[in-house]
Amino acid sequence: MASGGSAIRGSRVGAGPMGEQDRGYHADRIAVSYWDELGNETVRYFAANLPDEEIPDIIDSPSTGLPAGRDKDNPPSVAKLEPYKTHLAYVKERRSESEAEQLLEEALTQLRERRGTAG
Repeated sequence: MASGGSAIRGSRVGAGPMGEQDRGYHADRIAVSYWDELGNETVRYFAANLPDEEIPDIIDSPSTGLPAGRDKDNPPSVAKLEPYKTHLAYVKERRSESEAEQLLEEALTQLRERRGTAG
């Protein structure tokens, strides 16, 4: 056996076991469980000294995207799902039929003037 070699290959001089003095103080924490409609549990950790009113009652489940609550027997249900609306649907909510015709006519007049085809 050769002398002068490291007893543990790949270790650094002065390396020792990592402890709190190297990693910092480990804060006390509490685990809070959340359940979604499908029965999936998600655990979130919060500081132990955090007031209860600052811990959220509902989160989004990372696995399903559904809302998840702290009551296992009564999980929150999905709020009413609104279908995807097109841009035109939003415009129709804001404008009446007569306003739409007037805006269209103004836009066509401007276009015809730019093209030099206004008559």
